[in-house]
Amino acid sequence: MDWNDAYANAPYIKDAGNYRLHWAEQAAAFRLAQGSHYHFMSYGDHQREVLDLFMPIHEPKGLAVFVHGGYWLDFNSSSWSHLAAGALMQGWAVAMPTYTLAPEAHIKDITQQIGRAINFAASKVIGPLCLAGHSAGGHLVTRMMCEDSPLSREMQTRLRKVTSISGLHDLRPLLNTSMNAQWQMDKAEAWQESPVLKAPLDDVQLTCWVGADERPEFIRQNDLLANMWTSFDLPLQNYHAPNHHHFSVINDLTDPQSALVEAFIGKVI
Repeated sequence: MDWNDAYANAPYIKDAGNYRLHWAEQAAAFRLAQGSHYHFMSYGDHQREVLDLFMPIHEPKGLAVFVHGGYWLDFNSSSWSHLAAGALMQGWAVAMPTYTLAPEAHIKDITQQIGRAINFAASKVIGPLCLAGHSAGGHLVTRMMCEDSPLSREMQTRLRKVTSISGLHDLRPLLNTSMNAQWQMDKAEAWQESPVLKAPLDDVQLTCWVGADERPEFIRQNDLLANMWTSFDLPLQNYHAPNHHHFSVINDLTDPQSALVEAFIGKVI
């Protein structure tokens, strides 16, 4: 099997090269429109330990966190600001952390970093905590609901929902890709950082969400976590979004009435 091809998205998406520019433009316009409701904050000492926090006009219902993807190798939160729109318009505060990328950081270190970012952001906003992440971000948010979560005990008790969008839940196949030259991941770390090989926290709702038109390996990764965690007593849904590929599957986060936003922050008890 050609593992590099299995995890390649851009060659199979029309006009893939335009997405990065469009995301950045939409994100910049969204931040500008938020004015004083947008806050750029540091959660640590590293230059990439920063997050964007968007506050609703009224008292927030809770904190929603979106963690970006990019194979732990690319992007920062400034490319994704517009994806806060749906949850924000539903009355939630939305945090979007940036994190240190490989090869400067190992994936296991990024997991801990995201835990610190969420602990920090949640200390600024009271109420329930809901997480969503895309691709590598899907991995990172599902790691937050594993039994060895880096979240503080307080934040674990506040955690209500996790939505993994096209998430990577079993890192062992990624050892076979050329990207591992940058991740520098060994078998022990791949096992340690694979949510499918762990048990989840109690009382957290999981949604595994993937585009129906995505690469087969991303669909398999999505369905694998749903299958492996079915045996645990937690609310779980698995959804294949029609007519969406890996780059378009996050678009509905901008729509407060979308099913994806409902999965993210809807009906929180």
